[in-house]
Amino acid sequence: MNDSTAALKQSVGRYGVWSTALRAEAAAELEELGFGALWLGGNSFADDAAPLIEATSRIVVGTSIQSVWEHEAAAAAARFAELEVARPGRFLLGLGVSHGPMVQGYTRPYSAMVGYLDALDRAGAPAHRRVLAALGPKMLELSRDRAAGAIPYLVTPEHTARARELLGAGPLLAPEFKVVLDADPARARATARGYLARYLRLPNYTRNFLRLGFTDADVADGGSDKLIDAVFAWGDEDTIRRRVTEFHAAGADHVALQLVEDTGPDAPLPTAGWRRLAALLA
Repeated sequence: MNDSTAALKQSVGRYGVWSTALRAEAAAELEELGFGALWLGGNSFADDAAPLIEATSRIVVGTSIQSVWEHEAAAAAARFAELEVARPGRFLLGLGVSHGPMVQGYTRPYSAMVGYLDALDRAGAPAHRRVLAALGPKMLELSRDRAAGAIPYLVTPEHTARARELLGAGPLLAPEFKVVLDADPARARATARGYLARYLRLPNYTRNFLRLGFTDADVADGGSDKLIDAVFAWGDEDTIRRRVTEFHAAGADHVALQLVEDTGPDAPLPTAGWRRLAALLA
């Protein structure tokens, strides 16, 4: 492990928060709660990270993910450089190839990522400050060879173990993991299933589930209980803590925790849930 990767692992710590609803007003509290990183869900850009960085003093803010189809590499490199001058070491560029149903003209995603990384290199963006949303073996190898590591989304501890084997010991491995703070099985699974439905329409995820040994039946009709229980933590605090620990035991350096609640789009920030997460992980 080189010094820059070791420093990155130390700076992000063991736990982070992944959310599409992160705001500057919440960032300071999440930092005080002890989380090491904030992951901006969706197709985020450095401009989305800047207010969170300004509102905090140490926490790392990463994009998860910035689509290589929607943001020019030169612009991404320039904005990274500006943030690095203003707040050194606080921004992490998370990149991904998105999904065919979401991108017009989607073709050869692996080659598109290679070309994007080449352009970042030409623009002087440092490889040790970028991570890739890698699921399959080829993209994981690319995250090992051309980035600081991988930030796989919607995965299991079994995927983490395979990813660590491909990456080796050095690179950062920071999977995202969804949490439902509900101990009622029927209610928790219903909340999880409602949230998962959108992802089961995206072939990158369903193919990855099949690689992990799930069946076509598991990814149909909102997902089987087996699939739900694998990609979500739910239950009492001891159960959720144990499930998160499984990722670390499988080789994760950091786990990006996404709190999933049965709420509408206009719901307030889940600050109470984030506080519960911090307390059970302390």
